[in-house]
Amino acid sequence: MSRFPEAEAHLLHVKICMDCNARNPVKSTRCRKCKSKQLRMKSKESRSI
Repeated sequence: MSRFPEAEAHLLHVKICMDCNARNPVKSTRCRKCKSKQLRMKSKESRSI
């Protein structure tokens, strides 16, 4: 991506809940909305179809 490093870090360094798609902090172990433990890191590659 051709963004500023600060903006890219703010947008991409989060965890996504696989149940409710909420954005969570990187240190979290549970989702802040649904309390699920199924979290994944946000994809850092752009997805082109």
